[in-house]
Amino acid sequence: MRTMAVPERYDLAGSVRSMTSIHADPTVRAGRGEAWFATRTPDGPGTLRLVRAGAELVATAFGPGAPWLIERADAVAGLRDDVTGFAELAARHPLVRQLAREHSGLRMAATGRIFHHLVPAILGQKVSGKEAYQSYVRLLRHFGAEPPPGPHPPGMRLPPDPAAVAATAYWTLHPMGIEQKRGATLLRVAVEAAALERCADIATATRRLLAVPGIGPWTVAEVVRPAFGDPDAVSVGDYNLKNMVAYALAGEPRADDDRMLELLAPFAGHRGRVCQLIGTAGIGPPRRGPRMPLRSFARY
Repeated sequence: MRTMAVPERYDLAGSVRSMTSIHADPTVRAGRGEAWFATRTPDGPGTLRLVRAGAELVATAFGPGAPWLIERADAVAGLRDDVTGFAELAARHPLVRQLAREHSGLRMAATGRIFHHLVPAILGQKVSGKEAYQSYVRLLRHFGAEPPPGPHPPGMRLPPDPAAVAATAYWTLHPMGIEQKRGATLLRVAVEAAALERCADIATATRRLLAVPGIGPWTVAEVVRPAFGDPDAVSVGDYNLKNMVAYALAGEPRADDDRMLELLAPFAGHRGRVCQLIGTAGIGPPRRGPRMPLRSFARY
């Protein structure tokens, strides 16, 4: 067990949810006063429980990975996130200043696990969020014979074991709604997982990830942001983000990535944090036209 002090207005649920881009991720549960995280540590599977107790956060962990998770509990909770200087940057735009004040307790988690976040990131390439979620849940069920250690909320699962994924034939992934391109990328990173987990910093991880066929800047940002708590990671190439940022910062309903980066430039060092605040506030342009239809690769 470990007890940690939390900053004023600390947002446990929002901070822990920052580690996942998948809605209702089965490896994470986060409420106002309690949060859970199940992962595979260097020492084996582990489950981390975080409980808010006034001005403190109490961490308890279970399984072979418990000592590793206890040592890293403050990072998982976002308590290592350094917001020094962000208030001054936020003051450069009235909306960002307002959001930074309203969500001053929001922190960025840093789990220290790369493959854990690579799986949903790859499954989210060029598909709708619902398609990515469905494939992710099916994949976790397929590789989830081993439940998370210790007590945990119903429905929680461990992320897949990289060795098990690496030993899987592509045709096994197809019924999960994962077509050949994303499936091949997933198998590649599973083979490289051990080397990727040894990356000690953002620059090294970025370089190694970009060397893997099928991994581009969007996927890298989706991984280094939760794995390292990178406050500057921007998901360039995202279908919705560029429009959300342009609408929030300039009132423009549509934009491209270059325009998004131009608008975010004044917040260099915390560009990803600004995107997080905009997403948390649910700010975006009015929808135009129907949603993208869902597809089923499993039938072809």
